[in-house]
Amino acid sequence: MLALADCNNFYASCERVFQPKLEGKAILVLSNNDGCVIARSNESKALGIKMGVPVFQVKHLIRQHNVHVFSSNFTLYGDLSKRVMSTMRQEVKAMEVYSIDEAFMDFSGEGDLLSKGIALKKKVSQHTGIPISIGIAPTKTLCKVAGLIAKKHTKSGVFVLDKAELIDRALKWLAVEDLWGIGRRHAHMLKNMGIKTAYDLCRAEESWIKRRLSVVGLRMVKELKGIPCFRLEEHASRKKNICTSRSFGKKVTHIEELKESVSNYASNCAYKLRKQKSCATRVSVFIHTNPFRPTDKQYKGFTSFVLDSPTNDSMEIIRFALKGLEKIYRPGYTYKKAGIIVGDIVPQQQQQLSLFDSIDRQKQQSVMSALDKINDRMGRDKVRLAVQGQARQWKMKREKLSPSYSTRIDEALTVYL
Repeated sequence: MLALADCNNFYASCERVFQPKLEGKAILVLSNNDGCVIARSNESKALGIKMGVPVFQVKHLIRQHNVHVFSSNFTLYGDLSKRVMSTMRQEVKAMEVYSIDEAFMDFSGEGDLLSKGIALKKKVSQHTGIPISIGIAPTKTLCKVAGLIAKKHTKSGVFVLDKAELIDRALKWLAVEDLWGIGRRHAHMLKNMGIKTAYDLCRAEESWIKRRLSVVGLRMVKELKGIPCFRLEEHASRKKNICTSRSFGKKVTHIEELKESVSNYASNCAYKLRKQKSCATRVSVFIHTNPFRPTDKQYKGFTSFVLDSPTNDSMEIIRFALKGLEKIYRPGYTYKKAGIIVGDIVPQQQQQLSLFDSIDRQKQQSVMSALDKINDRMGRDKVRLAVQGQARQWKMKREKLSPSYSTRIDEALTVYL
């Protein structure tokens, strides 16, 4: 048996951990530059605020109902996610971290599954303050179904989906668009063909399903029938591409500001490569203006370099990123966004050097290792290259950012006795 733990309204719950007064209050978390809604508490959902809506369109609801609004604090959310996952990992044989707020776990041989789930939910709440729901079933896809029922239709927040009759009832209740892996386009197609529930989809011919939904869709349907097709992956697979991009918090017109931002994004990509012990063979850079301001002159620039030797060295990746920026930059435009993509990623131990490579790779690796150790301990970008700048006036607008309570000592809560 498998279990899926899903943190309830995770971003909003993270804000509540250090501000208990927000319990029961409507909360919104905004995207980069405080533009759109990316997370809502149940109270905000009840007000009719939709996911992804631009915040200016719901300002009247925010004022009318005193909705608490926060800029996205991914440092805080990431740290609390690690604490939740660490707490659960201590209680299970194996676990797959599926996303920042979800994890699949091996519950085989645990005896009373409902009691195990309730005990785990209680422990996570005690250790982290984050509420979770747990769906327990024979396959990953059925765990997703059980998780929906646990979150919406149980008092305990835990639901076990293990009997054939119970599974059939759940699949007849579940709309096809709510199935894991069924997107909007496929849901529309299936409904037009009379398939409205997960149960209807399970009754379709497998050859038809494979033709319409591909092999992945067929595996998902088999899992709904209780046949395991997706195994538990304890180790995260290596990413094939890594992208870091941000919208600017102010108008950017000069190449100097673009150089700062691109250098920081390139450094971030290089850090992620080192963390997963990989090297990139391709570095791409792009910049573009704001497409939502049609009165402005519009421009999109993109270029890419194939490196002679794969690398995860920040200095090397930044050098190519700046070279690409100078190639695509055009004066006279107001830029809204820039980004770096590193691709053609290979394992670090399989790094194939060029015949004419003259860089002391071992020395550079030692420098990067020391850099990462300092920054991991003292804080992000405490040590950085000069080209990454100091002022960073182009940074995202985050006017409603909460403190990083759990990762910065100067922002930790003070308790007076």
